Amino acid sequence: MTSYNPFIRLFSRLSVSICLGLFLVGCSATISDYKSTTPEFDMKTFFDGKLAAYGMVQNRNGEVIRRFRADLIGSWEGNKGLLEEDFFYDDGETQRRVWNLVKHGNNQYSGVASDSVGEATGESQGFAFNWRYTLAIEVDGTTWDIDLNDWIYQLDDSRLINQTEMTKWGFNVGQITLIIEKIE
Repeated sequence: MTSYNPFIRLFSRLSVSICLGLFLVGCSATISDYKSTTPEFDMKTFFDGKLAAYGMVQNRNGEVIRRFRADLIGSWEGNKGLLEEDFFYDDGETQRRVWNLVKHGNNQYSGVASDSVGEATGESQGFAFNWRYTLAIEVDGTTWDIDLNDWIYQLDDSRLINQTEMTKWGFNVGQITLIIEKIE
C-alpha cells in the first residue's frame, strides 16, 4: 500500500491547469483572423467627434461589480489624436482619462494617458482592433498596475463593442464590456 502524498496531488492539479491554460492560449484569436472583415475599423475615423459609452466591470468570477456610462470626445490633427473620456459610475464616482494617440503606418497605433504605465499599442485588421496597455488602478487604497487587453469590434459606422480582459501577473482579475456609439 502506498502512502498518500498531498504534494503529488497538488502537482497533478497544477500540471492539468498549466496544460489547459497553454491549450486555451493556443486557441486565442489573433488580429489577423479579422483581416478580410468589414466594415474596416480606423481609430482616427471612428474616434473623431462626440461619442457615448455604456458598460460594466466584472470581477474574475464574472459578477458585475460596477456599471458606468462615459462621454468621449475625439479629435485629430494629422496622425496625432486626443481622446477625452469622462466616466460616470453607478456608485457616484467620476473619472477622467485623456489619451494622446498616434496613428502609425500599417494600421498600427500607440498612445499614453495620465494613468497609463508606459505606452499602449494597438493594431487593426478588418472590423477588429486589439489595444494592449497597463493602467495604474486604485483597489482598496492600493495602486495596482493592471494589464488590459482590449478587443474592439466595429458593428457599423456608428457603433462598436469593446471587450477587455484585465490581468495581474498573468492571472485574470476581471473583464470590462462596453458599447460605444457616435453621437451626431
